[in-house]
Amino acid sequence: MPTEVILPKVDMDMATGQISRWFAEEGAHVKKGDVLFEIETDKAAMEIDAPASGVLRDVTGKEGVDIAVGAAVAWIYAEDESYAPISPLEGEMSTKSTDGVASGGTALEPRPVEPTPPDRPAAGHPPLKGEGDVLRLFEEGSYDLVPHDNMRKTIARRLVEAKTTIPHFYLTLDCELDALLALRTQINAAAPVKKTDKGDAPAYKLSVNDMVIKAMAMALKAVPDANASWTESAMVKHKHADVGVAVSIPGGLITPIIRHADEKTLSTISNEMKDLASRARSRKLKPEEYQGGTTAVSNLGMFGIKDFAAVINPPHATILAVGAGEERAVVKNGEIKIATVMSVTLSTDHRAVDGALGAELLVAFKRLVENPMGLLV
Repeated sequence: MPTEVILPKVDMDMATGQISRWFAEEGAHVKKGDVLFEIETDKAAMEIDAPASGVLRDVTGKEGVDIAVGAAVAWIYAEDESYAPISPLEGEMSTKSTDGVASGGTALEPRPVEPTPPDRPAAGHPPLKGEGDVLRLFEEGSYDLVPHDNMRKTIARRLVEAKTTIPHFYLTLDCELDALLALRTQINAAAPVKKTDKGDAPAYKLSVNDMVIKAMAMALKAVPDANASWTESAMVKHKHADVGVAVSIPGGLITPIIRHADEKTLSTISNEMKDLASRARSRKLKPEEYQGGTTAVSNLGMFGIKDFAAVINPPHATILAVGAGEERAVVKNGEIKIATVMSVTLSTDHRAVDGALGAELLVAFKRLVENPMGLLV
């Protein structure tokens, strides 16, 4: 019997996936463990290996088409096995086109989308809710329609879910950064030099965000009741502080996780974060590297954003939005001084973290940022 090659489930939220690239063609001789194709999920691209050795036949999984998890995309015949083409019913897979591809992978001729008159839907393009109302506001030929990819659809679904099911509330305070910036300069200056393919380089180079990650993790350990997730039957109290960090990638964002961040040194966090961010941008993260976590940090300070409020990513109960550090006038002992100040806003799930508890967590974070030697112990 030939071995069925299916589209595997590689993400707990995954219902469909797309094959972005086949590495073997119809009739190719493959060995068990060879990379057959690459799956594009809403968060990452993953290579899928051949489950058996033999000849690849009946490649029905088309590139760029939504394919249901578990659907057959090809078959592998043993070298000495007689080949009989798979019938349409045997090789049938549930697909849904995202860009002009019909069920079963049959390509349709692309057709231009015309503006929608008020009395009829757009020809050849079943509108999403409200889409026709939007299109009729614009002149024909003044726009292009770019189909949503899996990532954008998942981001939209999860954000709507988060904002409609999680009762958000927000706490904001300012942190003085001068001591933290001075310590960062000292630590980076003391970094040992190591040899690399590109020449000598420091063993680490801390960013402010690396220190923010550590401070948030240690604050959660100092206020353990805030290190929680809400479920309908129980409160999940986490034993470790696993901090997700929002990383912008083409077409969306992803949140790789620094596990046990409260226990790791700043240099370890820094190097781990650089590796995760690099692989996130090339969509090479493994599911366990971005699923779960107990809180998250989103930093827009590098864009000069003073403050903002981030949306909680379930199952987290908190997310810290970090603004830019900037020189501001502050009053100390009745005198006006200049200090480098950073505004942060904590979004919390009010079901799991009440106002006073959220305030306690944010105060613990501020204490660590303004007394950063505590990050080293």
